[in-house]
Amino acid sequence: MTTAAVAVGGVAGCARYTYRLRVSSTALARLEAEWARCRWVWNECVAVSRRIHALNKASGGRATCGPAQLDKMLTAARRSTAWLREGASVPQQQTVRDFAASRAKALKDLRAGLPVRRRAGMPRHKKKREADPTLNYTRRGFRLKEGRLHLAGGIVLTVVWSRDLPADPTSVRVYRDALGHWYASFVVAAAVQPLPATGRVLGVDWGVAVIATTTSDAHDLPHPGHGKAAAQRLARYQRMTARRRP
Repeated sequence: MTTAAVAVGGVAGCARYTYRLRVSSTALARLEAEWARCRWVWNECVAVSRRIHALNKASGGRATCGPAQLDKMLTAARRSTAWLREGASVPQQQTVRDFAASRAKALKDLRAGLPVRRRAGMPRHKKKREADPTLNYTRRGFRLKEGRLHLAGGIVLTVVWSRDLPADPTSVRVYRDALGHWYASFVVAAAVQPLPATGRVLGVDWGVAVIATTTSDAHDLPHPGHGKAAAQRLARYQRMTARRRP
């Protein structure tokens, strides 16, 4: 699975290449332990942000909670907590960066006066049983050796290489989806070649007789009917749940 992100100007950009991971029991235990530390760092950032907001509201001050302040918090926490030091610093630092970016986006939308339904909400606590693990590593936090992914902290993962990477990755995101499958998403620099304009229009819609409709009838895609099968499966599970006693 590949997704591309084009830079301004359409000349240079990056692409994500996502691959399935085969995770051993040892690697799984280490990934979950690493995620527990990163989740603690995230929740601590949320607590610090809320404390500063309450302090500013009560005293009229203008204390900030940017990446610099959060980095100092993480450094102090790692110095005083042996449990945090057992984990790699790279994913914990990236957790701080992700939190700062999420908080900055929420404040930007608030200052812009966007409607509530269009705003990015302030970062919330991540609960153990609700948040799926996500670990981000920069180039110094991982390496590829003999087809396997080696993460900082001694975590070794087997990658299912469905296709080759076109270049050396600059970062990787290791995450688990709702079904319990683990994936590695690599970011690779890519040169983007814009296609010439043809004047044709492509429309994609779900839930109708035709999925993709173009200006040429020869290229229309028939509807496979996945929604109907999913609705039948959902109805079966709902009947099973209804028969269960509380």
